[in-house]
Amino acid sequence: MAKGFKGGIPGNMGNLMKQAQKMQQEILKMQEELAEKTVEATAGGGAVTVVANGKKEIKEITIQPDVVDPDDVEMLQDLILAAVNEALRKADEMVNSQMGKITGGMGLPGMF
Repeated sequence: MAKGFKGGIPGNMGNLMKQAQKMQQEILKMQEELAEKTVEATAGGGAVTVVANGKKEIKEITIQPDVVDPDDVEMLQDLILAAVNEALRKADEMVNSQMGKITGGMGLPGMF
């Protein structure tokens, strides 16, 4: 048996496990909060507006009527794609910022 291991978890390991459990609880709470927080992005000078939440769900798309041109549907599609992609990028930034507060920059890739 290794020195200092007397049938239980060593003190440092036990402390590490408590910290990991606390961090997990904080992450779950943060995920709930992020589901309620939103970001907004626009394209075409405000012609298309997209709202997304921290779960990267699109919650709303607003299209100004004057941008709807039946002869140029492709432009409208491009504006929608640009606004959606920007909203999702902002949602990622919001999530990463909140995760950084919990993990303290521990560099835990791929968690979200």
